[in-house]
Amino acid sequence: MKAKRRWGRIIFVALLLVLAIGGGTIGICNDVVKHQAKGRVYAEVSEVPYRKVGLVLGTIPLVNGRPNRYYQYRMDAAAELYFAHKVSYLLLSGDNHISHYNEPESMRQSLVERGVPDSVIYLDCAGFRTFDSMVRAKKVFAQDSVTVVSQQWHNERAIYIAEHFDLDAIAFCAQDYTAGRKIYLKNHLREALAKVKVVLDLLVNKQPHFLGEIEPIPSAQPCRCP
Repeated sequence: MKAKRRWGRIIFVALLLVLAIGGGTIGICNDVVKHQAKGRVYAEVSEVPYRKVGLVLGTIPLVNGRPNRYYQYRMDAAAELYFAHKVSYLLLSGDNHISHYNEPESMRQSLVERGVPDSVIYLDCAGFRTFDSMVRAKKVFAQDSVTVVSQQWHNERAIYIAEHFDLDAIAFCAQDYTAGRKIYLKNHLREALAKVKVVLDLLVNKQPHFLGEIEPIPSAQPCRCP
């Protein structure tokens, strides 16, 4: 009985140590990422410096058959940025790994509906994750500077990645979705873990899933998904 109690205490202390180390790691990584983005994220469009290209990060348009507010707010912010003459082109980067799921094309249609000219829109259909979107903006679309468009917590991570790859990135923050408290907390917990992962990815020199031929912006023809 005493041996069982002793082992129980050992396991309990070990679990506490694991939780403490894990929590400390999450806190440090999140602080590092946020510090990198300090002074580069803007909430007011009037304060955003001009960049040639706005890089809009994709997400799923519908959740359980209903409009995804995060998606809708990003499209609103991208259109606002363009019509405020803070960018001349919009690069829409998202997932298109299967034929019937095409985030960039959905974003293109949403922005055209908001009055953005189709001629200034370029699609990155291999932006499978934020890491890929940022690296491809530099290495495939030949940009040295961009304005990222997403929610603030997402923009911070994007800027951290950009800095590592010598891409001068600032960000315009789309409205966050706080009405659905459960969804809000879930997304922010996932983002806290994503910031840890991106720090680790950069430490091990992670590379995008796919690069391909260089397609500079602007080009003779706007890029479209296959």
